[in-house]
Amino acid sequence: MCEDGETKVTDSRYLPDANIIRRRRECMHCSFRFSTMEEVTILDLIIVKRNGKREPYSREKLKSGLLRSLEKRSHTTEDYRKLISSVEAEIQKTRKNEVTSEMIGQIVIDKLKNFDKVAYIRFSSVYYSYSDISEFIDELSKLKTKKTKKSSN
Repeated sequence: MCEDGETKVTDSRYLPDANIIRRRRECMHCSFRFSTMEEVTILDLIIVKRNGKREPYSREKLKSGLLRSLEKRSHTTEDYRKLISSVEAEIQKTRKNEVTSEMIGQIVIDKLKNFDKVAYIRFSSVYYSYSDISEFIDELSKLKTKKTKKSSN
């Protein structure tokens, strides 16, 4: 690309799975064609923490929490990006200016349960703050019971 900066959009497509708009562009000066991806950004959202403290929404916090739970799991970057987008889409559906950290945590829990059971257990162990190993084992048993019921149907 010649770095002229003047481009025109030749095609736009919404990718609902990733909550992204893909735009095909062409440089007006040299006719070089390229694609850009636009993600929806959550602005002006306040998170109310458990202690009552309010802070602006941070996509980076969401990403780091999910990354920790998905560490050493076999998912592509695209899978990971789609997961983040689906969590953010659920947050946006609330159409609220303030949401609780518990609500976001529950959305993440629900998404992870269907996405990756190991990541779900990792995240839930922090989110639910299990007081002892028996609570943790109970949660594992629930997952195993649900899996057994699904496979028998």
